[in-house]
Amino acid sequence: MADKKPARRTVCLNRRAHMQFDLETQYEAGMILTGSEVKSMRAGRVTLEEAWVEFHNGRPVLMGAHVAIYAQANRYNHEPVQPRPLLLHWEESQKLHQLVKEKGVTLVPLELYFKGPWVKLIFAVGKGRKLHDKRHVLREKEDKREVARELKERR
Repeated sequence: MADKKPARRTVCLNRRAHMQFDLETQYEAGMILTGSEVKSMRAGRVTLEEAWVEFHNGRPVLMGAHVAIYAQANRYNHEPVQPRPLLLHWEESQKLHQLVKEKGVTLVPLELYFKGPWVKLIFAVGKGRKLHDKRHVLREKEDKREVARELKERR
């Protein structure tokens, strides 16, 4: 009998991250969540636009992510914006903690998804871009599109 991989279902993407940061290495982490948070995430009511990862007592924590209130949870509901601990191997956590101590380096969440019954977060090590860098990247993308369009017309 063949082993089945758990299905991967994307819940939320941070599309602005690729424009605002120069992204390097990507990491995958699990999350510690309450039941109402998971239900709300299954409904797709979460945003990562203003989120980042920082360290509290040497442990990675997702900050600034907005998970909407789950209406059926009543009084057992969660706060929409609260710190959410991440699950990483100790060695990875220590390595990332040293990277974040450098000036200008941050951990940027990119994607939130379900891998089977578990919620996973993909985040990357990023350095912020200045306005002129963003313009330069846009110009490069536009030039590539034009070249591809010209090559397509020649065929």
